[in-house]
Amino acid sequence: MSSIDWDTTTAAIWRSRKEILHAVRHLDPVQLDSLLAIDSQKQQLIDNTARFLQHQPANNALLWGAKGTGKSSLIKALLNHFAPQGLRIIEIDKDDLIYLPEIVDGVRDLPFRFVVYCDDLSFDNEERMYKHLKSVLEGSIEKPPENVLLYATSNRRHLMPEFMQDNLQTQLINGEIHYSDTVEEKTSLSDRFGLWISFYPITTEQYLNIVDYYFKDYAGDRQHLHALAKRFALARGSKSGRTAHQFFLATAESSITER
Repeated sequence: MSSIDWDTTTAAIWRSRKEILHAVRHLDPVQLDSLLAIDSQKQQLIDNTARFLQHQPANNALLWGAKGTGKSSLIKALLNHFAPQGLRIIEIDKDDLIYLPEIVDGVRDLPFRFVVYCDDLSFDNEERMYKHLKSVLEGSIEKPPENVLLYATSNRRHLMPEFMQDNLQTQLINGEIHYSDTVEEKTSLSDRFGLWISFYPITTEQYLNIVDYYFKDYAGDRQHLHALAKRFALARGSKSGRTAHQFFLATAESSITER
């Protein structure tokens, strides 16, 4: 594992082929103020991260919900906001979780506070890679490090696929629900995240507000701009912050006036 100068490096990505941490030199500049329509979600994660940096109790966090709603951008914006206070982020792919214990061991004695970040985390039924994640979340015989939290994003609340048949053996005993072993196994991983933050599809009004944020310097016809933005979202089958940004990147001001 390569040596990272965490005094000058605020983020690193695990490169499994070389088995090294790669220092990130060009961070996504996204800021918290630019993330619209997710004020509640932002505040929950800001508060949790602030407690973590103040050496107070804080939770591992699972950001789950609709695609394109700002889950990943929120993690990046947190780093930009809290890096001066000692926050550092290590990004790791789901397929590389086997290396997670060694990565954590390499930073547990450092003076910085680390968020290990796993984007788009989910598992198929036959996968067992999540067992490495469990040991870091709650520890095995060794207590998890005090200076490391795990933040993950996912489209699945329980990180694993759920089927109707999983509930067939669930029973009601003395007025209490007892879930089947299959359900218990599937929920046991997500239960290790003390903070669940839900992200939901946005409304058309919220989508257009985000469009207006990106086009804040546009001096043309807003109604025409909104009509084009709605047409763009309809073609993609999605109204989201990601779609609004893609519309901004794909639409030059000159082309707006021409259409």
